[in-house]
Amino acid sequence: MELVALLISTLLVASSAFNAAGAVEYEVTNNAVGTDGGNLFDHELGVDYSKQVLADASAFVWTTFQQSSEADRKNVQLITLSIESLNKDNVVAETIQNNIHYNAKFITGTGDDLKRGFEGVLYHEMTHVWQWNGNNAAPTWVIEGIADFVRLKAGYVPSNWAKPGEGKNWEEGYSVTARFLDYCNDLKGGFVAQLNAKMRNGYSDDFFAELLGKPVDQLWNDYKARYGS
Repeated sequence: MELVALLISTLLVASSAFNAAGAVEYEVTNNAVGTDGGNLFDHELGVDYSKQVLADASAFVWTTFQQSSEADRKNVQLITLSIESLNKDNVVAETIQNNIHYNAKFITGTGDDLKRGFEGVLYHEMTHVWQWNGNNAAPTWVIEGIADFVRLKAGYVPSNWAKPGEGKNWEEGYSVTARFLDYCNDLKGGFVAQLNAKMRNGYSDDFFAELLGKPVDQLWNDYKARYGS
């Protein structure tokens, strides 16, 4: 009995160590203390809240990408978020590998409005952490389009986004491409998840035809016709 108990104890320790190794850690720092945005972060958001948003965003991305197994995902152990005074007027946030840099001057608003804006940006940036990029071969439009698609499905749609059917080309990226990808995802449930999976090792516009039976330009024309534009 003692031997059995010892074996069970050993297995439990090993299992605990495995789970700990597979867990993702989140670190948040405010490097913009003293600025309006940095102070607003401390007073209205804070480190603990931000860590929870990051964890929730990761889980949502995995679900959207249908990545129930760690083997399907990038091997990411630590994700950092830093609030900074970026010298980039039009950049709300940027993600470099597993590090998210949030421009403090764009932390604005009050109450739920402030939180929704903050959360929406983090869902977009967290997608960049986890999405496959075709070994850096995927074009910017599809990378940013998928990130905004995740933000769209999470329900964080800003008022200045493109409406369904708007846009001149599927390669415009961001909300224009996100709306187009949402249309494609309606044609075939899980399309975006399958597109992301294909991008693990490379990228080609032919992925659209392989998954939906039509080339991307035909799909775009169908999409525009769907909304009468």
